[in-house]
Amino acid sequence: QLQLVESGGGLVQPGGSLRLSCEGSGFLAIGWFRLAAGSEREGVACISSSGGSTYYSDSVKGRFTVSRDNAENAVYLQMNSLKPEETAIYYCAAGNGCGDSWYLDGGKYDYWGQGTEVTVSS
Repeated sequence: QLQLVESGGGLVQPGGSLRLSCEGSGFLAIGWFRLAAGSEREGVACISSSGGSTYYSDSVKGRFTVSRDNAENAVYLQMNSLKPEETAIYYCAAGNGCGDSWYLDGGKYDYWGQGTEVTVSS
């Protein structure tokens, strides 16, 4: 079974940056999602198995960058200019492809990590 492990979360000030890692990505498409208190889980980004295609939610486009290094079996999410409302648990998930509905997790992704906590606060 494929196992995904997120890391890199922590406390960061508004406007700061964090780089999250998703280990165990294999050769599958990887989606990043976040779950904030009192909110529904939100799709953040997705990267194809080859790394050739990336997708972002409107709210993070221009600030976040998803990348992968298949030789290292890892996917990364660089998050810049973080906002307090982006405090959440961030998850990576593996599926067969990002597709047009990559941001809808409803059964599309077969594997999920345990999440890493990101807190954006002064």
